[in-house]
Amino acid sequence: MSEAIQRLQYLMTCLRDKDYGCAWDKKQTYQTIAPYTLEEAYEVIDAIERADFDDLKDELGDLLFQVIFYSQIALEDEKFNFDDVVNGIVAKMLRRHPHIFPQGELSRFGEPNNVSEADVSAQWQTIKAQEKASKPKQGVLDDVPSSMPSMMQAVKLQQKAAKFGFDWPDITPVFAKIREELDELEEAIQLGEQGHIAEEMGDVLFAMTNLARHLKVSPDIALNKTNTKFRRRFARIETLLVAQNRTLTDCSLEELDRYWEQAKSEGL
Repeated sequence: MSEAIQRLQYLMTCLRDKDYGCAWDKKQTYQTIAPYTLEEAYEVIDAIERADFDDLKDELGDLLFQVIFYSQIALEDEKFNFDDVVNGIVAKMLRRHPHIFPQGELSRFGEPNNVSEADVSAQWQTIKAQEKASKPKQGVLDDVPSSMPSMMQAVKLQQKAAKFGFDWPDITPVFAKIREELDELEEAIQLGEQGHIAEEMGDVLFAMTNLARHLKVSPDIALNKTNTKFRRRFARIETLLVAQNRTLTDCSLEELDRYWEQAKSEGL
């Protein structure tokens, strides 16, 4: 194992030391650090979207630290250790890439292959299915974590169901479904029952996520890009107002909309 990883593991051991460790780090559990893991993963994506490679390096370090943190807690609980995590993923990748490692060993790397991307994808799914078959029987959707971000979870659920033919053949009926769900949402709004409104709003979002899946667009990443664009344009509005010694509260909606269009015309 590299010296850098060993230093990181030792640092984590020090932070969790019962007598001399950090009070905050010592009290953390799998459950308490899970939200930070999700946050760090999104910060990695943000750095990639901004093409900020210095930031990406830092954020990948933060994400790696999460893995070290979980592994240290598991070591203390006598469940597994970091080496087990590494060896497990290496074994899985060897198993899922038989066209690269036909003997299932890193030492046999280098043999030519002409397996296409489509064949690789099909092979990957077959191997995953075999791995799943060796585990205790589950429902088709049971291995999609309910703690996964909602849009990502929706895509995973739809992908699982689609493998069994429960899917639209193309995007045309998906658009029809979105319109149907919008009509039902509008009807719920007219009735004024908040619980029903929330339910129908969820159906609209699920249908929109389905469209994104058919278009091979990540709804999470697409929305994140729009959020970034909104931030950028709104910041431009604030800059324009400061130049005129005005504030947001000084403006009518119509004025703000004009500033928005100006920001948009500037390519922001």
